[in-house]
Order: sequence, then C-alpha cells, then structure tokens
Amino acid sequence: MFTIFLIGNIASGKSTAARYLESRGAYRIDLDAMVKDLYIPGSDLVASIADEFGWDVLDESGSVRFPVLAKRAFACSEQTKRLNVLVYPVLLEHLTRILSPSPCCGAFVPSHEFTVVEVSVAAQFTEAFGLADEVIAITASLDVRRKRAISRGMSPEDFDARASVQPSEEELCALASRVIPNEGDNDALFGALDNLLAEHGLIQSTSGGEYE
Repeated sequence: MFTIFLIGNIASGKSTAARYLESRGAYRIDLDAMVKDLYIPGSDLVASIADEFGWDVLDESGSVRFPVLAKRAFACSEQTKRLNVLVYPVLLEHLTRILSPSPCCGAFVPSHEFTVVEVSVAAQFTEAFGLADEVIAITASLDVRRKRAISRGMSPEDFDARASVQPSEEELCALASRVIPNEGDNDALFGALDNLLAEHGLIQSTSGGEYE
C-alpha cells in the first residue's frame, strides 16, 4: 500500500490536503487523534504520564484530563519533549502495526490503495518517515498562514504563540521528499495533489469535495 506523510505548520493547509486525499480514496490517519486513542486508563503509557506530570492529570476513572496535561506538557519546550519521549515510541509502534502489519497478527489492514498520514510535529517524528513512500510538505508564508488562522477565528496572539515554536518553512521543507506550495486557493492545492496521485497511478474515480 502506498503511504503519504503530510507535514506542515499551522494554517498551511495540511489538514485540508489530508481530507481531500481521503475524498480521493485514501485511508486517512490523523496522528493527533491516534495519540488520544492510546491514552487508555490503566495502560503503561498513562501510568508513565502520571508519574512524569503528576497523578492529578488523571480523573477518578483513570482517564487523562487533557486540559490539565496540556497546561503542564506545553508550558515550555522541555516539558513538551518529556511528553514526546513517553508518547512517540508507543505511537510509532502502533502506526507501524497499521502500515506494515505482520501476516501472523490480527492487525487491521485498511482496504484502500493508499494511506495518508497527517503528522503535526514533523521534526520530532522523523523516525517514522521510513514508513512513507512520500513525505509531502504543504507550505505557505507566515503572513498567509496568519491571515488564514485569524479568518478562522484564532486570535493573533494564539497564532503567534503557536507559530513561534514550530520549525521554519525552510526547515520543514528539508524534511520532505516533495514540497507543495499553498499560497492560493484550494483549487490550486487540489490540482497539485491530483498531479501527485496521477504520477503514482493512484487517481480515484470519486471527485474531490471542497474544504475550507
């Protein structure tokens, strides 16, 4: 199965690209959503997180209180790294089982021609890039991304804070096997994605939807 990893900074259009590829026949994996599914009460991962960040990050049932964890884990880059050290090995193992299932195990094998994986923190997850046939960077200038984010309801201060801890566009592009600029409208982005699919013989008959 052909696998595409999508990387991109905030408001680059990465999620829009992922949803479009899903409409063209891809099995879509959102790593942010997958991580939350790994936070199983009573699991070794959840216990490790509680040991690291305090047992009060869990509620009475043993489930992670995400607002509390986020406040502590994203207070600074060092705290974020501490969380990533715990989570990413488990995430990588889970993702590997999906993308490269062993014939002897009961892993779920998607019945799709190709898979798209939406990677939110690319620089910290490069160990997984060997699972991808293509690593695509969706890029746009800081000004364009800032205007998009604000138009969608994000405050300028929130955008600036999030963008400040992300890699530069140049650093992001250096991680990719291919770069798709996304400075314009969705039609241009979708056309570039269709060209990519056609190049690999993956164009589906389903017409793409429109996304914001």
